[in-house]
Amino acid sequence: MGIESIIVWLIVGAIAGWLAGLIVTGYGFGLIGNIVVGIVGAFIAGWLLPRLGIAIGTGFIAAIINAVIGAVILLVIIGLIKR
Repeated sequence: MGIESIIVWLIVGAIAGWLAGLIVTGYGFGLIGNIVVGIVGAFIAGWLLPRLGIAIGTGFIAAIINAVIGAVILLVIIGLIKR
């Protein structure tokens, strides 16, 4: 994985974290915290979704959708643990 790929993952994760924070209300960590969760969620979705046989497609928008799915899953899990 090159540096360009890592930068794209960070950008996609930041967008996904922001969107996931809008989707999952009540479990958010603020803007910066949700961006971090989005970055982690992007890595989770990049690993988990292909293993589950879920392929949304290729490209930037598909990567954002995948990352949002991962970030929403992560926010819900963290929210359930916090309670």
